[in-house]
Amino acid sequence: MGYLLDTHTAIWALGDKSKLSSVASEIISDNTVPIKISVASAWEIAIKVSLGKIIFPRNSTFFLNKMRAFGVDIVGITDAHLNIIETLPFIHKDPFDRIIIATSIANNLTLITNDADIQKYNVSWVW
Repeated sequence: MGYLLDTHTAIWALGDKSKLSSVASEIISDNTVPIKISVASAWEIAIKVSLGKIIFPRNSTFFLNKMRAFGVDIVGITDAHLNIIETLPFIHKDPFDRIIIATSIANNLTLITNDADIQKYNVSWVW
């Protein structure tokens, strides 16, 4: 079993760990559990930084490098992810969240998220 970090989860794991649930914190700190993140999360951070919606130290490449330093694998976007996106109901219209949901499904990963809209999908998740 492996886990996929939602973007906010990864940001909190790097910064304000007090925002993580006890379950999320326990999973993320367990070095025996495979943790992954979608490249879409770095893309989301890059967009939001450029729009001034979030302040993030340095840039999205720094974010990915920090994730790698903590042993988190980066998952790219594949045809399988795109095929799943085409079938997802429009509960959540955010394109970044939709690719993260599709990544979770395609790669059989449990999503670590606090996003109530994502939790409405038929996707394995914890918080």
